[in-house]
Amino acid sequence: MGCIERLRSGYQHDRDSQFDQIVGSSSALESVLAEVERVAPTDSTVLVLGETGTGKELMARAIHNLSGRYGRPFVTLNCSAIPFDLLESELFGHEKGAFTGAIAQKLGRFEMADTGTLFLDEIGDLPLALQPKLLRVLQEQEFERLGSGRTHHINVRLVAATHRDLAQMAARNEFRSDLYYRLNVFPVLIPPLRERGEDICQLVGHFVEVFSRRMGKRIEQIPETTMNAFIAYHWPGNVRELQNLIERAVIRSDDGVLPNPFSTSEVNTIPPIASRGRFRDVEAAVILKTVRAAGGMIGGRHGAAARLGLKRTTLLSKMKRLGIFRPRQRFMSEFDEGSELTI
Repeated sequence: MGCIERLRSGYQHDRDSQFDQIVGSSSALESVLAEVERVAPTDSTVLVLGETGTGKELMARAIHNLSGRYGRPFVTLNCSAIPFDLLESELFGHEKGAFTGAIAQKLGRFEMADTGTLFLDEIGDLPLALQPKLLRVLQEQEFERLGSGRTHHINVRLVAATHRDLAQMAARNEFRSDLYYRLNVFPVLIPPLRERGEDICQLVGHFVEVFSRRMGKRIEQIPETTMNAFIAYHWPGNVRELQNLIERAVIRSDDGVLPNPFSTSEVNTIPPIASRGRFRDVEAAVILKTVRAAGGMIGGRHGAAARLGLKRTTLLSKMKRLGIFRPRQRFMSEFDEGSELTI
């Protein structure tokens, strides 16, 4: 099993991973995972780019888990969530008495991440005053805690992420250009969900399974009108917005049916509902591609049903309804190895 397949199937080495949260089989996602596979074994700095809610931290974890640093610390810090006067201490640590309120020594995130990976989210919000110190750590792999003259040497791989255009910020002198070039060694651009339409059905199935299990509910049907609304929506909040809407729908579900979670205001932003034929075409294309990616397997941990977040019997029923079959035999049982898929 290759690295890309491991990312999608939830492959585990010796402990739980978050790879199974990377859901989809679209060409747009495949390209990103190929880039992750390419850069992960190196120690190069990676800059993960993408809109809010696209899953940048998941990609950072994937880079760490596919690298030689797997099993060592993976430390995160959101640069926009820490007040300016505390951010330097969070990054580099401080000694007791370094400033008012520093009643004990504190390790910074760089020390915590030694031998592992440090993920700095929203790096575009890092204050200009701290950027030279970060640049020095990246170049020299050394720093001093606040209130100390002792130099600490570390071995840390940095993965940074932002939804902002750092190149334009550098041109406006809002971000140091030398730090930008140092961060931008290997950029990985995560596409927005509106460019991953092929993945929506699979993501819906995945989140329905997650939240129904968490809430102790049984969801057996997703009406076509509801799925059409998911497919047609433009998803300004990306996968995070989809996840939240599915959670809302599962909470409101009755009798095993997933309701349409869109509010009136959200419905007004959705283009006219796709035709029944378009929905069938999209659903059939997703199933065909997923079954092929699973090597013809329907059941089992790595089969198409698991990848789509469906029961094996439910998937077989859908395939029969959609007319997906191999020559001379409808899908009444599992595929034979190497069978051709047609529709």
